[in-house]
Amino acid sequence: MARRDTGTDDPRVRVRAGKGSRPRTKDRPDWSSKPLGRVIGIDRGRYQVSLEQDGTRVVAVRARELGRGSVIMGDRVRLTGDLSGRPDTLARIVAVEERSSVLRRSLEDAPDQRGEKAIVANADTMCIVVALADPPPRTGMIDRCLVAAYEAGLDPILVLTKADLASADELIAAYADFDVRVVLTSAEAG
Repeated sequence: MARRDTGTDDPRVRVRAGKGSRPRTKDRPDWSSKPLGRVIGIDRGRYQVSLEQDGTRVVAVRARELGRGSVIMGDRVRLTGDLSGRPDTLARIVAVEERSSVLRRSLEDAPDQRGEKAIVANADTMCIVVALADPPPRTGMIDRCLVAAYEAGLDPILVLTKADLASADELIAAYADFDVRVVLTSAEAG
């Protein structure tokens, strides 16, 4: 049987050690005293976080033990590292606080993925923005948004734009039974 050349004569030496799957210790750090922030932006693995204590905005990375997809928009997170907010500095997200609400979307459009994906956490309100004209309103989209809002425990607001181009009466009447707050907007005359 031919042995693979490892570059050493000692068979006990592992040239490329495998990635360990277990933490080095069972004693995990207590992050409960670290500063809190809210995730306000995500871009290619970098998280924009607004600190709750003073509103400083920092750029952070996710700690490896949190796992992929565990931090989403609106999450309240615990941070460590450089929290000064200066350019070219990084903080690290080490814990995610419990969520009060989660808005999810189904992954039926991706056949290789199953279930749902959480997209927003800790939201109170969902604004459903719909044009009354050009393009005409799509009630199917409004219905799906309302179902998602009620499922997540959010208060929906129907924002109807271009009220100067078309009447909103028919659309408002269609959703009157749902007790949805409606806001009308129009372009100002120039």
